[in-house]
Amino acid sequence: MPVVTKAHFRTGGYRRQRGAALVVALLLLLVITLLAVAGMNAAAVEFVMAGNEQHRQTAFQAAETGIEQTIVTGGFIPEAADEVHTNVAVPSSTTDTYDTRLQSDLGGAAQPAVWGNSWNAFSSYDFTITSTGKFLANSVRGAQSQHAQGIAVLAPASAQTSALAGGPTAFN
Repeated sequence: MPVVTKAHFRTGGYRRQRGAALVVALLLLLVITLLAVAGMNAAAVEFVMAGNEQHRQTAFQAAETGIEQTIVTGGFIPEAADEVHTNVAVPSSTTDTYDTRLQSDLGGAAQPAVWGNSWNAFSSYDFTITSTGKFLANSVRGAQSQHAQGIAVLAPASAQTSALAGGPTAFN
């Protein structure tokens, strides 16, 4: 039985490699590094996208707050000039503001009363509330959302509408 020595395993091919394993290992390391950098960039972009969506939602809520505040405090006087509020701070927020405009539709005229039923003594006065909510308005990533809401105030055909007695008359 022959004895196997280290000399039997030497084929002479190891001299021809001349660092090929090192080059392959470095190339694999480069590919792994590029994948890691691409993953980090994707995560950073997703982080910014999530922040933008949060800003958009906050601006949306600020615009809705403006509409709700206008419904509560608006004069709803048909022939009056537009009621405008600008840069109103959202309660309990340091970054959110809104602008609102309450305007009378049809130039303050009432929709005609409908005759022949119980509504014949009433008219409706139509108003439009436009609200623009802003989040971090002066920053690069500031968000803005604009909403419009129509309101119809039912009143006797000969009456003018006004704010509720004892109700709030100012914002905030």
